[in-house]
Amino acid sequence: MSGSRIVLHGTALSGHTHRVELLLRALGLEFDFVPAPAEIRRAEAFRALNPLGQIPVLQDGDLTLADSNAIMVYLVRRYAPQSAWMSDEPVTAAQMQRWLSIAAGEVMHGPAAARMIAQFNFPDEPVRAERIANRLLAFMEDHLQQRSFLAAEHPTLADLACYSYVAHAPEGGIPLDRFPAIGAWLARVEALPFFKPMPRSPIPARG
Repeated sequence: MSGSRIVLHGTALSGHTHRVELLLRALGLEFDFVPAPAEIRRAEAFRALNPLGQIPVLQDGDLTLADSNAIMVYLVRRYAPQSAWMSDEPVTAAQMQRWLSIAAGEVMHGPAAARMIAQFNFPDEPVRAERIANRLLAFMEDHLQQRSFLAAEHPTLADLACYSYVAHAPEGGIPLDRFPAIGAWLARVEALPFFKPMPRSPIPARG
């Protein structure tokens, strides 16, 4: 693999991109950020990087990777294999994988979908997204009552994968004020030394 600089293709308002950017910062890896708005993602050059036209895409020398969770696993295994971001201990590894699955499932179809509907007119069902989001948030609130982080007593990929869209759930009309344990967890992630916030979008008026 060549020693050229890492390139991250994405957008500032994408939670999927944001989670990868947070990990790059956490690992102290220098990278170039290349904006990839919708019109770029439809172009043939971008489809050569990811035929699904999705962000983020990471280029590291000759390697091109898509899917934010896959990218995060690669970055840790490649650049910080002995770090606490992932674990080889079976139970902790399984817990982390569970939250990566939740990030791709309930987080994506709940708070992320609600935000995309409210902010970007995404063609989805808002009632369904709100129902999934509230069920997820109730589960997370209970889970975090006695825990500092999601999969271990320290930050892991699980926290980065779930943070962005949960933190920005109000932008999809999903308030967080009923979930103090989630609020405390968000504050712990935001207090990490490498943290960089994702830009805020307007909170829609409640009907």
